[in-house]
Amino acid sequence: MAVEAEGSEMFEKGLEIRRSVLGADYVDRSIASADAFTEDLQRLVTTYCWGEVWGRPGLDRKTRSMLNLAMITALNRPHELKLHIRGALNNGLTREDIREVFLQTAIYCGVPAAIDAFRTAREVFDETDD
Repeated sequence: MAVEAEGSEMFEKGLEIRRSVLGADYVDRSIASADAFTEDLQRLVTTYCWGEVWGRPGLDRKTRSMLNLAMITALNRPHELKLHIRGALNNGLTREDIREVFLQTAIYCGVPAAIDAFRTAREVFDETDD
């Protein structure tokens, strides 16, 4: 597929970071399942989101995960939130850290958003406890 053949240095950097945070199986499935309609999106996300932004030296991965959890909660994107809760755990956040992020979102994003975020986190924790 064209996504895998990208080969640019920033794409490769992004792929390494994306796999490290989200898990190689998930990322490899996403890239492998890309088609003519979605392959450009996969390339964009891998190169710019994961390579250019996540690969910057200004913030560590733990901090970036905290920011993502808060922003994705505010945007009400439960599928992405679930994925990034797993990533946050991979980046060293504890369940207590995640709880604090979601308590903060209750004030700044609204209680309903935080309730959904807590619910999503519990699903992830239940899955990881198996």
